[in-house]
Amino acid sequence: MKKTILITFFGLLFLTLTSFSVHKFYVALYQVNYAPEKKMLQITARIFVDDLNTAVGKKYSKKINLGSENETIEDVNLLKKYFSEKFYLRVNGQTKPLHFLSKEMEGDVLICYFNMREIPKVNSLEIFNSIIIEGNSEQQNIMHFNVSGVKNTLLFTESTSKGMLKY
Repeated sequence: MKKTILITFFGLLFLTLTSFSVHKFYVALYQVNYAPEKKMLQITARIFVDDLNTAVGKKYSKKINLGSENETIEDVNLLKKYFSEKFYLRVNGQTKPLHFLSKEMEGDVLICYFNMREIPKVNSLEIFNSIIIEGNSEQQNIMHFNVSGVKNTLLFTESTSKGMLKY
């Protein structure tokens, strides 16, 4: 009797513990800071490199190796092209070029640095961010803004890829 109860107990325990799978988070974080002394927006993007490689590779039908020793100049150029198509900031109603500065790996996250120059004042920001979203409906892009001491956060998902902030 004890043996049957123990087997049943451990069987149920095993089923309970193995029925839960690890859920991967599909989140990218962006920080946008306005530096008035430099008349510049500074943008930092933190994106899981495997998700980014998958999205860029799917978009351009090519195997991408960002953040690895097999990374090529073409991979970085496709990353820049992908960002230019899937991400923009319109400042005071005007689109300014987004300048890619550099990138680095931190664990399994690729950190990309961008800026937008010649911005004397920020009255409004219109944001479009569909990075990875088109290839993954669970992707969420969280953007934090710090403009003239005012902090805002916007969430971009499959249903919301545009946002607007007024200052």
